[in-house]
Amino acid sequence: MPLPAKVQRGFVDPIDVIGREFDTVLNRFFNPGDGGGGGGHRGYMAPYGVDIREDADHLYVEADIPGFKKEEVDITLENQTLTISAEHREETKENEKKGDWLLNERRYARFLRSFSLPPTVDDQKVDAKLQDGVLTVILNKREETKPRKIQVS
Repeated sequence: MPLPAKVQRGFVDPIDVIGREFDTVLNRFFNPGDGGGGGGHRGYMAPYGVDIREDADHLYVEADIPGFKKEEVDITLENQTLTISAEHREETKENEKKGDWLLNERRYARFLRSFSLPPTVDDQKVDAKLQDGVLTVILNKREETKPRKIQVS
């Protein structure tokens, strides 16, 4: 199976160079930010989807973040703002990886999303789990804000 990129040694086609530079400019325009996280890596904001739903007792946030390990995910809740961030950097050791790179696109990926939460959310009880590339954050609602049944006397 051929590689998805054209690999040449020696002669460099100027049209290919222009195409790569154009793609880089578009990526920087549509994905602003520091874009690299240091280390000489050119990163990108990963375009992963997020779903938010609620029931009477909970608010559920589900984020697609495939390829990230739980150690690479950071979740904060401060001033009614939920922030989910994840950063993946390839760990390379010269003696483990042999050969010359023909294509290397998986060096760095970053996910960052923030959400303003309603005041009904209890910030003391938050559960999060990462399974099969889907991060699920479960936020409980405050007891005093939940609907309650009132008896008629």
